[in-house]
Amino acid sequence: MSALKIVLVDGAERASLLPLVATRPVGDLRIGIGTLAEKWRKRLGADVYFGTESLFHALPAYPSWDGPAVYWEAGVCPTDALAAAAANLRPGQTLVWNETVVAVFADRAASDPWLLPEPTADRVVVSDASAVRITRLWHLFQHNGAELERDFAVWTAGRTSAPVHPSTTVLGDRFFAEPGAQALASVLNTTTGPIYLGADSEIQEGCMVRGGLALGDHAVLKMGAKIYGPTTVGPDCRVGGEVNNSVLWGRSNKGHDGFLGNAVLGEWCNIGAGTNNSNLKNNYEEVKLWSYPRGSFERTGLQFCGLVMGDHSKCGINTMFNTGTVVGVSCNVFGAGFPRNFLPDFSWGGPQGLSEHSLDKALATAERVMDRRSLALTPAHRAILSEVHAKTADLRRGTTLA
Repeated sequence: MSALKIVLVDGAERASLLPLVATRPVGDLRIGIGTLAEKWRKRLGADVYFGTESLFHALPAYPSWDGPAVYWEAGVCPTDALAAAAANLRPGQTLVWNETVVAVFADRAASDPWLLPEPTADRVVVSDASAVRITRLWHLFQHNGAELERDFAVWTAGRTSAPVHPSTTVLGDRFFAEPGAQALASVLNTTTGPIYLGADSEIQEGCMVRGGLALGDHAVLKMGAKIYGPTTVGPDCRVGGEVNNSVLWGRSNKGHDGFLGNAVLGEWCNIGAGTNNSNLKNNYEEVKLWSYPRGSFERTGLQFCGLVMGDHSKCGINTMFNTGTVVGVSCNVFGAGFPRNFLPDFSWGGPQGLSEHSLDKALATAERVMDRRSLALTPAHRAILSEVHAKTADLRRGTTLA
C-alpha cells in the first residue's frame, strides 16, 4: 500500500511569516523538535510535498506534487486527532478544524499552488483545542512548549534513551538521548519540560538546562550555557551564554556570552560575542513587531518578545537589539547603540546608518559560510537569495540613512 501523500500548502497568511519564509516553504519552519514536514513523516510515514514558491522546488528538500493528495495548510501542526483525520480523509472531502478549512483531498493542486484547492461540500469536522496554527512570527516561540511536548512523545514512543554520562545530573525522567549524544558534568532539569538530545549532539561541561529543550543532531551547547525552556536548538547549531524560550532553525551560531530571549533565528545566522536582545519593554507594555504585508508594526498581544532574524544574517560583537526587532535576510548588523526595530533584508550597518549589503558580497559570504559546513551554495540557493534581494529593494530605499 502506497504511503499517504500530503502537500503542505503555504497558505494565504504566508507573507506574515516573512522574513523566515523568504528562503523556505512554511512547511519547513521548525517548532518543537522537528520541522512541520518532519512532524508528518514521523506521525504517519507520509510522503510530504510542498505547495510553495516555484523557486524553492529547485532544492531537493522541497519536492512538488500536482496529483491526488491531501492538501494541508502547512502552518497547522498535526496532533493525534488531526493526523488521524488526515489519514482517514477520502478523495473529495474537506477537513474543517476550529471553523477553519485546513485540508482538502483533491485530485490536483490549486492554480495558485501555495493555496488550498477549492473546499468541497463533503466536510469532516475535527475539534481539538490543543492544536497549534502558525500564522505569525512570534507563534514559533509562543507555542514551542506545546509542540515540544507533542514531538517528544512521538519521537521517543516505544524507544529507550541512550545512556548519559554519570557526571551529569538529570532531574526527573523526561529525558531522551539519541545514539552518539553526549552530556558531561551538567545539570538537566526535566521536571519543567522534556529534554531531547539529537544524534551526535553535545552538552559540554557546566551547562544548566531547565527544560523543555530540543537539541538537534550535531548541535552543541558550549561550556557554561544557561538554557531556559521551552527552547529549540536546531541541527548543527552552536549555542553559549543565556537563552530563554527561543527557536534556532539550524546551522546558526550564538556561541558566546549574551542573552537571547523569546526569539527566532533562521538558518546560517551568527550572533557576535556579547550580543543581547531585550525581550521586555521598560514600561511593560505590549510589544509590536514588524509585519511585511502591512508595511508597518502590528500588535503581538505579548509582553515578552525579542528578536526575529532571517537566514544568512549576522551581527557584530556587543550588538544590542531592542524589544521586538525583526532583521531580514542577509543583513550585516554592527555598531554601538540600538539598531532600528526593523532592518530590511540585505541591510548593512546599524545605529549609525544603513546602506545596502550588495548581492554579490552577500552571496560570497554565504558561499564561504556554507563551505565551512561542507555544503555548497547551489544555483538554486543563489536564485532564491537574488529573488529576495529584488523583492525587498523598496524596503531598503525607505529606510536608508544619509
